[in-house]
Amino acid sequence: MILIENTVISDDIAEKFFVCDLLKCKGACCVEGDLGAPLNDDELPIMEEIYETVKPYLSEIGIQAIEKEGVYVKDWEGDYSTPVIEGRECAYAIYDERNILKCGIEQAYLDGKISWKKPISCHLYPIRITKYEHYEALNYDRWHICSDACSHGENLGVEVYKFLKEPLIRKYGEAWYQELLQEIKDREEE
Repeated sequence: MILIENTVISDDIAEKFFVCDLLKCKGACCVEGDLGAPLNDDELPIMEEIYETVKPYLSEIGIQAIEKEGVYVKDWEGDYSTPVIEGRECAYAIYDERNILKCGIEQAYLDGKISWKKPISCHLYPIRITKYEHYEALNYDRWHICSDACSHGENLGVEVYKFLKEPLIRKYGEAWYQELLQEIKDREEE
């Protein structure tokens, strides 16, 4: 494991390969699972603020789910996430012309309508963060639906931490990321 500031980073993040292959998985991470995308407390007011701007990007059924459940939901453990459509895909997910699920929030961002890209849990996937009292644990979430992404990453020689450079910097900052690179380099030289 790698320790940087108040984070504990799993070795898998430095060693395993990963690059999303949307043509193969079709955005399955936006559909599979028990809940929608995990949300941090500081993201809740953002979700409320952006909804009306993001709404035109969403499917009618997604809008119905959000207007019934709310722009976010609280689960049985007291954690927040995005609502889902009939127990399946995230209510903010949209299908493109190739039947690939993408994020309506991110599309509004790419179109310059909002300044927030998407929930950090989505941006960081396949890294999942577990918060403890004094630190955060970053772990590589292995999931069968991402097996093509693992093969694709291996073929390209791209490790998880490289693939997720942008969201890691978004979450922890440039200095943190540079320290991660140095830690990994030092380990390789040992």
